[in-house]
Amino acid sequence: MSAEKVKTNNYKKFIIWFWILFAGPVVGLLLFVTGVILFSDLPNTEELQNPKTLLATEVYSCDMKVLGKYYAENRTNVKFNEISPNVVNALIATEDARYFDHSGVDIYSLGRAISGPLLGRSNTGGGSTITQQLAKMLFPREDLHGFSLILRKIKEWVIAVKLEREYTKEEIIAMYLNKFDYVNNAVGIKSAAEIYFGTTPDSLRQEQAAVLVGMAKNPAYFNPNRYHDRSEGRRNTVLQQMLKYKYLTKTQCDSLQKIPLQLSFHPENHNEGLAPYLREYIRDVFLKKWAEENPKPDGTKYDVYRDGLKIYTTIDSRMQRYAEEAVKEHLTELQASFNKELKKKKNAPFAWNVNKAEIDGLMKQGMKRSERYRILKKAGMSEEAIMKVFKTKVAMTVFSWNKEIDTTMSPWDSIRYYKGFLQTGFMSIEPQTGYIKAWVGGNNHKYFQYDHVQIGHARQVGSTFKTFVYALAIQEGYSPCYRLPNVKTCIDMPAGQPQYCPENASGEEKYNGRIITLQQALAMSINYVSAYLIKQFGPQAVADLAHRMGVVSKIDPTPSICLGTPEISVFEMVGAEATFANKGTWIQPTFVTRIEDKNGKVLADFSPKTEEVMNEEKAYVMLQLMKGVVDIGTGIRLRYRYKLMNPIAGKTGTTQNNSDGWFMGITPDLVSGCWVGAEDRSVHFDHGDQGQGAQMALPIWAKYMQKVYADKTLKISKGDFEKPAKKIDIEMDCRKYNKELESGTEDYNSEEIN
Repeated sequence: MSAEKVKTNNYKKFIIWFWILFAGPVVGLLLFVTGVILFSDLPNTEELQNPKTLLATEVYSCDMKVLGKYYAENRTNVKFNEISPNVVNALIATEDARYFDHSGVDIYSLGRAISGPLLGRSNTGGGSTITQQLAKMLFPREDLHGFSLILRKIKEWVIAVKLEREYTKEEIIAMYLNKFDYVNNAVGIKSAAEIYFGTTPDSLRQEQAAVLVGMAKNPAYFNPNRYHDRSEGRRNTVLQQMLKYKYLTKTQCDSLQKIPLQLSFHPENHNEGLAPYLREYIRDVFLKKWAEENPKPDGTKYDVYRDGLKIYTTIDSRMQRYAEEAVKEHLTELQASFNKELKKKKNAPFAWNVNKAEIDGLMKQGMKRSERYRILKKAGMSEEAIMKVFKTKVAMTVFSWNKEIDTTMSPWDSIRYYKGFLQTGFMSIEPQTGYIKAWVGGNNHKYFQYDHVQIGHARQVGSTFKTFVYALAIQEGYSPCYRLPNVKTCIDMPAGQPQYCPENASGEEKYNGRIITLQQALAMSINYVSAYLIKQFGPQAVADLAHRMGVVSKIDPTPSICLGTPEISVFEMVGAEATFANKGTWIQPTFVTRIEDKNGKVLADFSPKTEEVMNEEKAYVMLQLMKGVVDIGTGIRLRYRYKLMNPIAGKTGTTQNNSDGWFMGITPDLVSGCWVGAEDRSVHFDHGDQGQGAQMALPIWAKYMQKVYADKTLKISKGDFEKPAKKIDIEMDCRKYNKELESGTEDYNSEEIN
């Protein structure tokens, strides 16, 4: 064989071995990848363009503050331009320095990650790009090993390349940051910024961004709320990476690393934040009904926990905060006074005249309403075994107005403890629009979840109901200055029943037999006059008027309604009283204006219903009549104690045994109402000086309005009610008629007990 032929054969062998040793694996890999693409369960174009992401539904105030969220994952997506460059720079420097130079798979970084361990080098970095990490998050993999893991890894490479074709680099970064779980119920960069630092993604500072990006390595291990030092060290590593890739100067890096890790940690849950009672009502009642009646185009129901809806409410975050502050400030003081009285009671917190059988019934009723009871009953336990559990002492944390108390007591005793708390319901509405601006359903949603505002909660309203009686009189042509004798009125009842002859409240006897005006009678809540009026017009006419003004609760048309026996909710009462400030037109109280989907498409708009109940002139006269309550009557402490000197119409109310205290206050821009009382009517103050509506409920209204007026950004007027354009022929200046009564009056700061 010639040398030339040998040379040719050697060359052929070289080519063969080259293909076997080098090109073969490359070709094999290409064929393998092709097989993966063709035959494995890779996501299709539709799935890549619309990856499944669970989005939280957000509830917004009218001033565009997030009141709260409903979620399976606490995630709200933001766009790239809503994310601080500090976050983007930290992410690229730490996770994928060549991000803008590859198309999903970084061959250089991948080769370094593989060759490093083989050559004995450590800290060579990972081979996964940001896009590959996103692919893993969007299409999670199982816990695989060996060949299955290699196959899965190749799938992620393919998905990453496809993602790069579908989205821009900026969109991929936004998707990554929106998808990442930062633990502590913070899914996505928006929730993380809010929960850890109390800010928004576009306002994150460099050191804050470094903390959140540092969590990408292992969010649980570098949890800043749980592992402070560990998280701070990781943050400094991220800052070093930012220095390395010239996103920071040496001076900046050194300065930032010296800053102590500072969190503003406030985890989100449905009990925290503003308006928790309203948010729960929207979730559990309003949205359930809406979703049932308004399916998606494909026929499925909207999922409030996953579909990323946006609920726009009428609540003003400032007014809501002032209302919650007013409730806490007043009830902290009122509860302290009540607790002093309870210490003297044998059957505390129940009244002296409540017997043991009644107390046992109330306690068992409270037990059966508890979550603990429902769980034990569902587990199949007998009543005897359940009672044994409830009578066994356990460690627990209980509510108090100053701070939570860690203690040991039986669940049975805790029920009795909570029954001793005075509760409240408060609502404030803009009368011209029907928009609810503040809604406080109770003391603390974590411990008291029953909402005392909504229609389902009705309590006796006491003398606040008298406004309906007097409104009917005004409609029939009576003047606030109409004079009549303050004498007992008896009303005939159906056959076999004695006449109904209500007495005046204790403390009002000195006015008995005197001539008084309607304004004086309402101001001091004289029962004789209310009975006289309902005898003139009949209880059915009064009940009909109340229903036309928005009361949906049942009203039995009996004469006793003139003293406030009907049970009505705060929601209904405030909506009804707003009719007077809205020139005689009832407008439906409204708390949601619209619903949008995750893309901002409007799914529903809501407009309140209206009904003209009385003409503008009669409504204005009624307001002048109700001003007397504040100027000379049971609400006069608004003047001398709370220094609210602007025009205010109002009405106090107190039910029998001081079980319920009410106040309704009307100004041109806001109509607000408040109820205060215990869960059980048998828990109450013993005496009217503490248990009357002017003492229990009025101060919440007063403190709320003081705060509202002090906030000039709200632009709430202190002016008078607008006079009708049409001349009013009814006499409204009752001062000359009031003088003779006033001259003999020692104290108008009294309150009815009906």
